[in-house]
Amino acid sequence: MNKLENPLDSDLAGPAPRHRTTQVKVGDVAVGGGAPIVVQSMTNTDTADIDGTIAQVAALARAGSEMVRITVDREEAAAAVPHIRDGLAKRGITTPLIGDFHYIGHKLLAAYPACAEALAKYRINPGNVGFKDKRDTQFADIIEIANRNSKPVRIGANWGSLDQELLTKLMDENAASANPRDVRAVTREAMVQSALLSAARAEELGMPKDRIILSAKVSAVQDLIAVYQDLASRSDYAIHLGLTEAGMGTKGIVASSAALGILLQQGIGDTIRISLTPEPGGDRTREVQVGQELLQTMGFRTFVPLVAACPGCGRTTSTTFQELARSIQDFIRDEMPAWKTKYPGVEELNVAVMGCIVNGPGESKHANIGISLPGTGEAPAAPVFVDGKKFRTLRGPTISADFKALVIDYIDQRYGQGAKAPVTAAE
Repeated sequence: MNKLENPLDSDLAGPAPRHRTTQVKVGDVAVGGGAPIVVQSMTNTDTADIDGTIAQVAALARAGSEMVRITVDREEAAAAVPHIRDGLAKRGITTPLIGDFHYIGHKLLAAYPACAEALAKYRINPGNVGFKDKRDTQFADIIEIANRNSKPVRIGANWGSLDQELLTKLMDENAASANPRDVRAVTREAMVQSALLSAARAEELGMPKDRIILSAKVSAVQDLIAVYQDLASRSDYAIHLGLTEAGMGTKGIVASSAALGILLQQGIGDTIRISLTPEPGGDRTREVQVGQELLQTMGFRTFVPLVAACPGCGRTTSTTFQELARSIQDFIRDEMPAWKTKYPGVEELNVAVMGCIVNGPGESKHANIGISLPGTGEAPAAPVFVDGKKFRTLRGPTISADFKALVIDYIDQRYGQGAKAPVTAAE
């Protein structure tokens, strides 16, 4: 058996080197060129609703979205953009706004120069920027406005709105080939060509490579992987990843994580969006949380402290560990916006909340601070470990509150002003 065939003797201890791409500045955010992978999201408010859009952008920014895309689909939306930007600035939020344009973007940007100036980036869909003879002129109009305002663009091909002329041309060529490929392969090639040809045209019109980001979104996991692998192998533009129409709930999370996880592991991707269909009345910030957790779980970035918790089994009939794990995790995420400035480095904290003696002490020792709660039939005592050493044992009805207080104390001592590692003491 050779080295790669033996999973215990593999070099895959970490991700592949990042695909070499040109760095693009979107506002104050760097994308590509070795910069940290950026998490972005998109509002689902009517952009003409200024107050509603400000509120949602603010919520997404607080959740950790480093760029936010908004729909600019008509005159009322374009007119609202500078007011949204200004309203966010009054709240101290400078998260770059990306304008999402389809069909009439060239008209809106020309008619509303304040909108063109307020946006940090324009998103263009080469499949509907214009049709037939108008396609090139309308695309050129947007690029000219972007150049005039020194704004980057994302040229985003999409499976659901692909350039039909290009697709028809490639299908005809494929049908005449001696070795025709299957329809899906030709469609993927049309996606890649649509993005690359549009990028080349943008450069011909004077847009520098360091203001171009490409994407090629599809809704099927294997197609997405294949498209982006091909796109990355044929260019060095910065790349935005996203599985479009990923779906709702666990389906959308699993599909997006599977597709993006493989590509990120291969070093492909400079910015990501998890396109979740929100549950009725659901929280839009969920897609930001999933994006952060994907990058943190894979070891690319750290956003919030990790809380390890056992899945539970017949040894853990009590729900105490579940409730405590949820309480600690929710508390940490709620406090993170303030902690980012108060406790630098706190995002690297690891907490363990375990449910019985089997793995509880061992996992707790691996965490910065961990607790091993009593399982079924075990003595009603919960040892707490700090930095790998036994710290104390908690007992009684206030175990959960006591442990939460210890976590807060640990954070303050470890990451607060004049911080020093907590002194551990075995009981």
